[in-house]
Amino acid sequence: MHRTVAVLDIGKTSAKVAVVDLATMTEGDVLTTPNDIVDAPPYPHFDTEALWSFFLTSLAALNRQSPLEAIVVTAHGASGALLDREGGLAAPVLDYDHPGPEAVGAAYDALRPPFALTGAPRLAGGLNLGAQIHWQKSVLPGLDARLATLVTWPQYWAMRLSGVATTEVTSLGAHTDLWVPAARRFSPLVAALGLDGRIAPLRRASDVLGPVLPTVAAAAGLGEEVRVHCGIHDSNASLYPHLLSRKAPFSVVSTGTWVIVFAVGSGAKLDPARDTLLNVNAFGDPVPAARFLGGREYASLLDGAPPRWSEADRNAVLAGPILHLPSIDTRSGPFPGRVARWAGSPAPPPPGVRALAGAYYLALMTAECLALTGAAGPVIVEGPFTANAAFLDMLATALGRPVTSAVGRTGTSLGAALLAGGTPGEAAPETVSP
Repeated sequence: MHRTVAVLDIGKTSAKVAVVDLATMTEGDVLTTPNDIVDAPPYPHFDTEALWSFFLTSLAALNRQSPLEAIVVTAHGASGALLDREGGLAAPVLDYDHPGPEAVGAAYDALRPPFALTGAPRLAGGLNLGAQIHWQKSVLPGLDARLATLVTWPQYWAMRLSGVATTEVTSLGAHTDLWVPAARRFSPLVAALGLDGRIAPLRRASDVLGPVLPTVAAAAGLGEEVRVHCGIHDSNASLYPHLLSRKAPFSVVSTGTWVIVFAVGSGAKLDPARDTLLNVNAFGDPVPAARFLGGREYASLLDGAPPRWSEADRNAVLAGPILHLPSIDTRSGPFPGRVARWAGSPAPPPPGVRALAGAYYLALMTAECLALTGAAGPVIVEGPFTANAAFLDMLATALGRPVTSAVGRTGTSLGAALLAGGTPGEAAPETVSP
């Protein structure tokens, strides 16, 4: 087992490199950078070279503090890299928020498999990876001839570290349209998009791909014995420690830019029109899930103000009642197409009122997602929202049962690090009652 693991954690809005000590299951030094979008032809895309430079510089700095033994990558979904025969990018990695794929949406809808097969709802923009690839082929001359290999997003970075191209099921199962969770195989869309024989081999998230490349070791000052693991989709990294330590049924609410609910052990019938889906966990098992853009929506509601409120703000919200109604992002979440509005208050209300009512809004949206997925058993909240007391209070009240706030030994980076070995250990939960 490796002891000191570097986790490359690539979120939609920022990326970080964190050092995790598996013996104590603690996160040490963390370096961060914005994950900026390059708004330039041929379409808005991720700045892969800026990220790569940041990763090498950060690994070098962190390795000087504490020699690293392994590297694990975790990254957001709805992205993949199209590689040429030399292993370079055959096309820039599309920003999934770009609406471009909708221009050929009708043609794509004629190709994509049904929800009953893939568990993937039809999503806006490029949120279905299959839709991205279909559109990219239609707008980039010669792409099909250049395209040799598709790798999923965490595995793109693992490949740059190790030289080994792979794919992995947690990313393939994140509404790509390319995977059939129940059968654990590729969907018919792979052939329809001309990707047969061009998807990198499947590996387990925990598999060691090999040592870092000599060029990486030299650039980052690493020992050539540092191992690179295959990697995992970020929300599934948050789920992973609980799969190791809990028995179904239980639910995990992973918070961040997206709020994603995993209902482990549920057999609920899902409604694709309300942004529910079948996710795939690190063991390849399908998990009912639902999500909405909670972190982004809350930032929009705060509009730069701090997430603070007074007792007077609380009284105003409860006595009003002042409500924020869904949805800020009308393309996703349990109420797609609904346009957000304030009720019981001038719009917009003062900052403190916005912060508190916004936290309640997030909690009620999360409760709706849990209901849609048939969630049962304990509810565990992960990520930044664990620090929002109003969110936790309202979520417990809306559900009518206690909510556990996972503090200290779980989360994306710690969950990803466990792929290199170790056990979750004793968590430090805080329980909030209705």
